[in-house]
Amino acid sequence: MTTLRLTAAQAMIRWLANQMAEDGTPFLSGCWAIFGHGNVAGIGEALHAYRDVFPTYRGHNEQTMAHAAIAYAKQLRRRHAMMVTSSIGPGATNMVTAAALAHVNRLPVLFVPGDVFAGRGPDPVLQQVEAFHDGTISANDCFRPVSRYYDRIERPEQLLTALPRAMRTLTDPADCGPVTLAFCQDVQAEAHDWPAEFFAPKVWRRRRPRPDPAELEAVAALIRRAEAPVIVAGGGVHYADATGALRDFVMATGIPVVETQAGKSALPWDHPLNLGPVGVTGSSCANAACAQADLVIGVGTRFQDFTTGSWSLFSRPGRRLVSLNVQAYDAMKHGAEPLCCDAAAGLEALRHALQGHRARYTSEAAKRDWFAAVDPLTAAPDPDHNALPTDQQVIGAVQRAAGPDTVVMCAAGTMPGELHKLWKAGRPGSYHMEYGYSCMGYEIAGALGIRMAEPEADVICMVGDGSYMMANSELATAAMMGLSFTVVITDNRGFGCINRLQMATGGAEFNNLLRHARGGENSRIDFAAHAASMGAEAVKVRTIAELEQALAARRGKTVPYVIVIDTDPYPSTPHGGHWWDVAVPEVSERPEVREKREAYEARLKTRV
Repeated sequence: MTTLRLTAAQAMIRWLANQMAEDGTPFLSGCWAIFGHGNVAGIGEALHAYRDVFPTYRGHNEQTMAHAAIAYAKQLRRRHAMMVTSSIGPGATNMVTAAALAHVNRLPVLFVPGDVFAGRGPDPVLQQVEAFHDGTISANDCFRPVSRYYDRIERPEQLLTALPRAMRTLTDPADCGPVTLAFCQDVQAEAHDWPAEFFAPKVWRRRRPRPDPAELEAVAALIRRAEAPVIVAGGGVHYADATGALRDFVMATGIPVVETQAGKSALPWDHPLNLGPVGVTGSSCANAACAQADLVIGVGTRFQDFTTGSWSLFSRPGRRLVSLNVQAYDAMKHGAEPLCCDAAAGLEALRHALQGHRARYTSEAAKRDWFAAVDPLTAAPDPDHNALPTDQQVIGAVQRAAGPDTVVMCAAGTMPGELHKLWKAGRPGSYHMEYGYSCMGYEIAGALGIRMAEPEADVICMVGDGSYMMANSELATAAMMGLSFTVVITDNRGFGCINRLQMATGGAEFNNLLRHARGGENSRIDFAAHAASMGAEAVKVRTIAELEQALAARRGKTVPYVIVIDTDPYPSTPHGGHWWDVAVPEVSERPEVREKREAYEARLKTRV
């Protein structure tokens, strides 16, 4: 047997570089790295050796460079992913938040944090977490609950089994999610004689499981009997490249579609059977259809509480639930009739099984009424109107500036709800929202990842001042790499979204807006100057008209382009929406809280 003498770290990188996607290019498009004593010698030397075939990118924060990798995979519908490496200790635990984000959203990313010495000779090493009761624990055990596959590499030869297991997880549609290979720092540098055939290129094809005939027959029968079915399109529609299959299915059956945050853009906004956003941030026409539905058909959705209105939205007595999902865990939720298969394969099979069947109702008038109600909110204001712009007006300006190549993205705060309701997505993949984990700080890094995934896209990142302050350092990375995207910072001087939720649950305005925080009146943040200091081109605008002028100048930039605009923290779209279960205190001295508790208890009774 022919062997190659390599360190464990060299073997890992060489092997990863030879794992191919179906398009013939490496499945892992490189590695984000911040080096420390736990990975610089072993993994760092290996990445340098293979830098021409396995590129290394340098981030400024472990969490946000992982966010960039996750956004890259999301925008490419999980067809490609990236590796992320850090040292042990804080470098590793900084990535746990990103791992949780990837886990919740079912997105592939390979985490390779350095770990303690397997040999334990120098214990305790710098940054080592010592568990008094368990000598096997390190900081990397924090990754266990937020990893789809977890392993600790304590011998070089363990990679012979760990690496294929990792790739299976990253490429499996059902189990897809983050993989963590905690790599002991002494083992990274150990040499081993590796079988040469281990490094032979391998193509990892995405499985597309077909539906079980019995499940297909049962679901088809439910649809035939339904008087008012509705489809809830989730992110799985995009990941399965099933947007075309969904379009064909609804055109053949006449069943209307509502979209989750992850599913938005599965159908164009103006498709006659697309009723738009669903749930807590849903349109009135979509939520009315769901309330009237006797059969709710989830396609590629995990039925998160924002989608279901905390399970009070689908309220018709006797309504049934169908879940078409590649993951059995999701397909069986809440007593659903499962159709466990690939979304495209399942929709195609259902279309043939239902040939000649048509749903008996439409909601075209309700959809027209929805846009008649909300379009004025996004219209340009009277230029003589001196009030602070609203987030809705900012969205309208960005929408008017958008083109066929635009990808709008966001993650947390006020904007996700407003974009879900108001943004008109024209093509699949033009709306990128991380709302499974709603992670503040994803936005800037996520925009960088999208830009790397789609180099020709016009990426527009919508971010509030609160999220920007949490994580903005990858602006410097993008400027360094010469990658341009547009960032619109809406500065409402605090956490406006949570301030409104605080008020809605009877709470006093407290510790959210800066003026309600201790010392907040002293805040003097110049976001444009800050962005410019990291290499971005930045401008502060005062009005929607100035915002439109700034947006018109965004093309042709070679660094991130940041536009800052002050906004009113209070208005939100009053139309649509649905109740969300946020527990109100049972006991309070404040009458406002007691009143909200009474209303809360009444709403609990509507849950189905």
